[in-house]
Amino acid sequence: MAFETKTCFALFLVLLAACYMQHCVNGQSLVPCIFIFGDSYSDSGNNNYLQTTALANYKPFGIDFPTGPTGRATNGRNKIDIIGELLGFQNFIPPFANTTGYDILKGVNYASSSAGIRYETGKKTGTNIALGLQLQNHKITVSKIVAKLGGLPQARDHLTKCLYYVYIGSNDYALNYFQPAYYSTSKDYNPEQYAQVLINQLSVYLQDLHSDGARKLVLVGLPKIGCAPLAIYNDGNHGSCVEEQNAAALIFSQKLRFLVDEFNALRLYTKTIFVNTNAIAIENYPGFLVTDASCCPMKPNGFCYPDSVPCTNRNEYVYFDGIHPSEAVNNLFALASYDSTNYPNMTHPIDIRQLAELMITNEY
Repeated sequence: MAFETKTCFALFLVLLAACYMQHCVNGQSLVPCIFIFGDSYSDSGNNNYLQTTALANYKPFGIDFPTGPTGRATNGRNKIDIIGELLGFQNFIPPFANTTGYDILKGVNYASSSAGIRYETGKKTGTNIALGLQLQNHKITVSKIVAKLGGLPQARDHLTKCLYYVYIGSNDYALNYFQPAYYSTSKDYNPEQYAQVLINQLSVYLQDLHSDGARKLVLVGLPKIGCAPLAIYNDGNHGSCVEEQNAAALIFSQKLRFLVDEFNALRLYTKTIFVNTNAIAIENYPGFLVTDASCCPMKPNGFCYPDSVPCTNRNEYVYFDGIHPSEAVNNLFALASYDSTNYPNMTHPIDIRQLAELMITNEY
């Protein structure tokens, strides 16, 4: 029965994707642009130009991506790539480092591997673009959009229709709180306090984003970071998830959902949704046979060894490297968060498709 359920859901996802892709070919995108903020789960090349070890611009990363390695920390597309396709975009949203001309009118990806909500997060790996700096880069983009569209009113009318995707916070734990040799946060705060500190800072950033025109926001909760192969390996837990890390990340995600409700209650002309990355338990992923090991040979920092040979059955692996999901998992979650009919606990209070279709009044 369990096997049949998984098989049926896998078939549902294939049919759902085909249906939306056909719709997208025949019509325009549901939103005019997407702005992406986050870390290596969404980075599409911004870190390629930085002095850091958090890089994915080499093989075997991108082995299943149309143009090969790009900086995406997976074998193919990441979640927001697939969501963009489902929304009807013909091309992937470019990284801020590579945007030119009128590309910015369709959106920009500001995400940076190893980055966090806190500025110091991930700096042990080298340079990154923390969330606060990503918002500064967005202000640069907004000023360019104002110039290209001929004024602030025209730019605001454009920006209020766009989708704003924020998926960040994992590194504030994996590359900060649970690195006591380098950071003092675990000594300064208990998990409850630390999650609130992160949420408070994120709230300030989201208010800033709102002031720059964001009216349709997607806030993504944290995955079970303690189940990543790197976390299990470093903990020496003999194949078991590091529940201390999972519990801390869950506190953050619960507070993030509360923040979504707060934003919706206080802002009449804004809609914010929460995506629950834990709506599907890892052991219940349909068709995935390997849940606790990386598909590629893993470096000490969790990324793939350059030019190493990955597994051939990548669609059966939850993780491509020691941290990041395979394209198959990204596809599963992108589809389920875009249309949560089959998994109503995936999104709150509505799904991404419904958010994209909402008419938001241009009020400031």
